[in-house]
Amino acid sequence: MSQKYQLAQVNIARAKAPMDDPLMRGFVEQLEPINRLAENSPGFVWRLQTDEGDATSIKLFDDERIIVNMSVWESFEALKNYVYSGEHLAVLRNKKSWMGKLDSPSLALWWVPHGHIPTPESAKLALAMLEEKGPSPAAFTFTKPYPAAHLSDTPGVSEQGLQPAVFEVG
Repeated sequence: MSQKYQLAQVNIARAKAPMDDPLMRGFVEQLEPINRLAENSPGFVWRLQTDEGDATSIKLFDDERIIVNMSVWESFEALKNYVYSGEHLAVLRNKKSWMGKLDSPSLALWWVPHGHIPTPESAKLALAMLEEKGPSPAAFTFTKPYPAAHLSDTPGVSEQGLQPAVFEVG
C-alpha cells in the first residue's frame, strides 16, 4: 500500500543583492549542485523550477529579492535528512552571507495527497497560516512537526491539500 500523503515544503529568503551581483556569486554557484543533490536524495519527489533549472526568478511576493524554494518529499524524515546533512547543511550555515533576516516565517511544511504537486499559491498560504496561527496540522515547522495521520479531519485541509477559501489571510 502506498503512502497517502507526502510532505511539501516552502522556504523563502531575502537576497542581500540581485542574483547577478558579485555578492551573490557564492550562492548562485551552488544552486545547480545543491538542486542536483536534492533530486538525487532518498525520498525526493519534485521541486519548483523554471526552464533554467532553478526557482530564483519566480516572484511570489512583491519584494523582488525574496527567492522561493519549494519541493515535495516522500516523508518528513527524508526532507530532514537532506536539509540537515552534508553539502546542504554547509550551504545553510553560510546563509547569512547572502540572505537577510525576514520578519515573518521563512519555512513552512505541510502534507499533500500522494502524487499532488502543490502550487506556489498554496505555499504562500502555508507561510501566511504559519504566521497567523503558528504551527498546526495544516502548516508547521521542523521544530514543531505534525503527523499526516487523520489529516482529513483538520479544518482547511482536504484530499486536495490546503484550501484557501477556508483560511482567509489578510
